[in-house]
Formats: sequence, C-alpha cells, structure tokens
Amino acid sequence: MKAFGELTKGIIKENPVFVMALGLCPTLAVSTSVNDAIGMGAAATFVLLCSNIIISLIKNFIPEKIRIPCYILVIASFVTMVDMVMHAYVPPLHKSLGIFIPLIVVNCIILGRAEAFASKNNVGKSILDAIGMGIGFTLAILIIAVIRELLGSGTIYSIKILPASYKPMIVAILPPGAFFTIALLMGLINLIKNKKHKSGE
Repeated sequence: MKAFGELTKGIIKENPVFVMALGLCPTLAVSTSVNDAIGMGAAATFVLLCSNIIISLIKNFIPEKIRIPCYILVIASFVTMVDMVMHAYVPPLHKSLGIFIPLIVVNCIILGRAEAFASKNNVGKSILDAIGMGIGFTLAILIIAVIRELLGSGTIYSIKILPASYKPMIVAILPPGAFFTIALLMGLINLIKNKKHKSGE
C-alpha cells in the first residue's frame, strides 16, 4: 500500500505541474499539440526515471558540496541520449520539440526529484517516485494540449474533431492561451480541493 502511494502521489496529490507548479516552461511551450505533448512527456519521464535510479545508487559516494553538479551531469547524460535517439528515429518530433529537448537538463521536476527524493531514498522508492511524477507530468501536459489543440485548430492529434464551420480560436495556441488554460485548470483543481476540505473528506 505504501508503494502504491509512492507511485500515485505524483499523478494527483503532488502533481508536478498543477500542484507544485514545476516544469512550467516546457508545459506552456510544447502543449500546442497532443503529438508534441506526448513526445515531451515520454522524454521527460525517461530522463526522470534513469536519473533517479543512478542518483539513488551513487548518492553515498558523492561529496555533499558537489552533489548538484553531479546530479546535472547524470541528467545531462540521459538528455543527450534522448536527444540523439529522437533525432535518429523520430526526426519530425525532434524538430518540433526543438530546444526544449536539451532544456530537459534544467527541468525543475527532474532536478527537484533528484535533490528532494532520489538522493534520500533507495532505488525502489526512487523508481516509483519517478514513474508517478513522469505520468503526472505527461497527463498534465496532455490535458493542456488537448484543450489548446481542440480550441486552436479544431483537431486532436491532428484528427479533425470540430466541424468545418468552426472558427479556430488562434489565441489558444499562442502563449496567452497557454497561460489562460493552465490558470483555469489550476483554479478548477483548487476549487475541488477546497470543496472537499470544507466537506471534511
């Protein structure tokens, strides 16, 4: 049961985007389409999982004063792998995500979990934490992308959903649309949490 809680906390209770407001830069930037959102979510989850495992394994051998540069070195190694694999096998997605793939190195979610969790826990717990946080991040960016792509282009995953008579809300796929969408979703989540708190659940 404890392991299940460790796995699921990042999906809802401690969602990195909607609750902790981490990783907002890639969330806002690449959530213009569902395809890009899935690609970014998968890439970030892979890096998060691999870096959590390695950092948890080597935490006792790293001097305290240089731990952060060491964590960044580990994370950068996996980001380089992801960058090269995506460039080789999915070049359109690699081109679409652009600079935001290398920027995974400084993603607050990954460095934050390395410092706050993987460096203080065993490998098993670190794996569960990474998978939960990765799923939470992917779901968050995917929900935002579905809303923005549907309103901004009338499509989901490039499949036409809304009728041809629908006039796309271009603002939805522009930066202000990203801020409005995430703000509304965060507000909705807080409203639900407050109602549950008041009802004593």
